[in-house]
Amino acid sequence: MAQLTVSDLKWHYEQSGTGTPVLLIHGHPFDCTMWRPQLAAGIDAHLIAPDLRNFGRTTSPNGPATWSTYAQDLLEFMDELGIQRFAAAGLSMGGQIALELFTLAPDRILGLGLCDTFAQLDTPQKHAGRLALADRLEREGMEPYAGEVLSKMVCDHTIHNKPDVARELVDMMKRAPVRGAADASRARTGRRDYVPLLTEIKVPTLITVGEFDQFTPVPDAELMHNAIRGSELVVIPEAGHVTNLEQPKIFDQALGSLVKRL
Repeated sequence: MAQLTVSDLKWHYEQSGTGTPVLLIHGHPFDCTMWRPQLAAGIDAHLIAPDLRNFGRTTSPNGPATWSTYAQDLLEFMDELGIQRFAAAGLSMGGQIALELFTLAPDRILGLGLCDTFAQLDTPQKHAGRLALADRLEREGMEPYAGEVLSKMVCDHTIHNKPDVARELVDMMKRAPVRGAADASRARTGRRDYVPLLTEIKVPTLITVGEFDQFTPVPDAELMHNAIRGSELVVIPEAGHVTNLEQPKIFDQALGSLVKRL
């Protein structure tokens, strides 16, 4: 466990390994412990996994001013670590933050990992759903949502054959700070459309997606793959939305392949 203070944030983060820095950005409503298998896998890189603003054990008196706040936070965090250039890999919301990082500071990004995420704007239905979710979390807390959403976060194979993974994910969601989860859900409705950015990405890029991902299905990954020249697409079998926990060996192999391309 490591901690540091930057601006209004008290950061908590985990790290492992040496070599090329790879920033691992968690999804919603998770924390850096979702990267536990990767941190322990011995990937030949310096893996750095922070909790985002008001998630996990990273705290601030302030919520995000805009969606870009999460990316700006991470740039300042990496500055404090003395790391100028790095690869950014994120899952779901974390993948969209990785794209925002590339938008804000393309010269600092060595490579991208876009995992179970999508680039296009939310549909009106998704936009309304994120706002409604934020209100619901503030009203009910995390526990009802965590139990309800599990079957969309992971596939049936994981629930029936890897119950420890399912339990770990539910526990992670239950302990998520309500404020952080609600703030992020609202801020995410204000993000930019990343589709026009995709053709500008020239760095090595890995795109992963679970075979049975319900939140960001395979066509979303294919859209990014077709637009990002030279990108690698890995469809992970017997996995839903949280591929790095559901099929860590396959995920780790793909991430290791990205590191070798940097």
